[in-house]
Amino acid sequence: MKNYIDGFVFPIPHIHIDQYQKVAQQVAEIWKEHGAIAYQEFVGDDLHLDGTKSFTDVINTKEDEAIVFGWVVFPSKEVRDLANQKVPQDSRMAALVEPLINPEKLVFDASRMVYGGFKSLV
Repeated sequence: MKNYIDGFVFPIPHIHIDQYQKVAQQVAEIWKEHGAIAYQEFVGDDLHLDGTKSFTDVINTKEDEAIVFGWVVFPSKEVRDLANQKVPQDSRMAALVEPLINPEKLVFDASRMVYGGFKSLV
């Protein structure tokens, strides 16, 4: 198992889920063009289990926010590292992301995102 993944969790205001989803679908295709073999994002539905900390607790979500949990699968860390260099420079990304990070209508706040790269274990 040589795959490598980037995992992430972040809050999105409920009212912006549809807008975010449209952008994420396009972003997924860009990541795949740059080497990802899978790109998945999910909206939290059942986030509490007795005796554990919830994503909502860790990220300190507000009542009007949903949790998005996702990952990007790469065939290797090397492919992931190269994609992480190329994707932000892809001219399509700026046009897609700019409306999400507009301070007047902030949809996505990267400072509240939890992120990490993971090598295969099981």
